[in-house]
Parts: sequence; structure tokens; C-alpha cells
Amino acid sequence: MNSGQYVFAQAVLLLPSRVFDRCVKVFNGNKGVRHFTCWHQFMCMVFGQLSNRESLRDLIVCINAHKPKHYHLGLGKHVSRSTLADANERRDYRIYETFAYELISQAQQLVVKDQELASITAGNVYALDSTIIDLCLNSFWWATFRKAKAAVKVHTLLDLKTSIPAFVQITPASVHDLHELDRINLEPGGFYIMDRGYIDFKRLDKIDRHDAFFVIRSRDKLGFKRISSKSVIKSSGVLCDQIIELTNFYPKSFYSKKLLQQKAKND
Repeated sequence: MNSGQYVFAQAVLLLPSRVFDRCVKVFNGNKGVRHFTCWHQFMCMVFGQLSNRESLRDLIVCINAHKPKHYHLGLGKHVSRSTLADANERRDYRIYETFAYELISQAQQLVVKDQELASITAGNVYALDSTIIDLCLNSFWWATFRKAKAAVKVHTLLDLKTSIPAFVQITPASVHDLHELDRINLEPGGFYIMDRGYIDFKRLDKIDRHDAFFVIRSRDKLGFKRISSKSVIKSSGVLCDQIIELTNFYPKSFYSKKLLQQKAKND
């Protein structure tokens, strides 16, 4: 076994196989499977990720180059492109999603938290954003984006104290970012930092009702009136620090509470 294979085998030992087996059992992942189990499928995809394979064909060529070591690498007896493709298409994705969140939970308990953020607030601080990944329209016809273009959008909720994602969701790129606010399990005392694309005062009010806090960039034409102002040190880059109240009818009908507004030079 060469050094690369040894590193892969050592990394796999860190994965809690019993937790994975429990996830497989919940969703009946191995029902009717004779040889190529969910664990074998998982190992193949991990191998492809760590070895930076660019396609399924590329992955199978690389795996078959190590055929005598398949057993020691946990890849099963024999792996073909059709077998792996069928497994990726037919098996329940929730097996791997549930296992991923289990790993995230364990990692959050082990990692050292950002001491600067920990000293500012006892609650967790999260950043929510999305990124678009372009895809081939012929192969990914379901990933609607534009008329002649396909793409998926990766929505990520990043725990800033640990730098570990707390929530990851992949959707067609046409899905608006706002919908992810409905899927997140809001944490009391948590801070959620977002861009202006997430402005929806009905959803922001939901965050407030869960005893959580949000930090968001305001839109240019946000209607509000100033209630009070605090003194600021303008050399720090902060131009104003104000308590405001919304005046436009539509947002005010969903969010009638007072807000803290700060303006900086780069806004």
C-alpha cells in the first residue's frame, strides 16, 4: 500500500461506521443489495473527492488502477461505472445527508471556537449565503437556471465561531435565497448575518420571535424614521448609529418593532 492509499485508509478510520450503519438502517439503504453496499458507495465518492476526480468515468479509471487494494480501501470487490451511477441515482440521499450532519455535530464539539467572537456574545454567530455552480444543461436538465444554462445553488449556514457549516442545502439555481430561511432551525440567542437578498420582514420577524437576532444589509430605498441616535467615532468608519422604525406600509405590517441601524463608509 503506497503513502496515498495509507493516508486514505487512515482518514476512513476516523469516520464513525456505526453511526453510518444506523443512518443506512433508518432509510433501508442496503435493502436488496448483494455486494455494492452504501458504505462501498460512500467510500468511492470520498475517494473521488480526496483524489480530485473530475467525472464518474475518471473516478472509475482511478479506482480500477488500485484494484488489488479494493478490500483494504473499503471499496468492495469490484466497482463499475454503471454500478456506481445506479447507486448514486437510486439510493436515498438522506442517508448521506443525515450522516453529514452527525459528523458536523461531532466536529463542532471538538473544534476550538473563535475566542474573539466568544468574548463578544455567548450565542452562536452564523453567516448565511449562497453560491451558484454552473452545470451542463444536457446532463442536468432539472437544474433550472436560464434558458440555455443549468446550475445549482449551494446555500450554506456557516458557524463563524468554529468555521464549520451548520446547514448546507443544494437546490436548482432558480430557487430564491429567501426560502432557505424557512428550512433553518433557528437557535435562541443566535446571531444570523445575511446580505440584502434575504430581506423579507415576515421571515425576519420569525427570527425575532425565536429569541434570535439578525444582522442584514438594508436596501437603498428602505422607508424608515429615526427614533434616536448614539454618538460614534467616525474615524472608526462608522458614520451613524441609530434606532429606527419602518414607515413603509408593507414591511411595517410584518415587522413593527424598532431596529438598530449603523452606516459605514464602505456601505
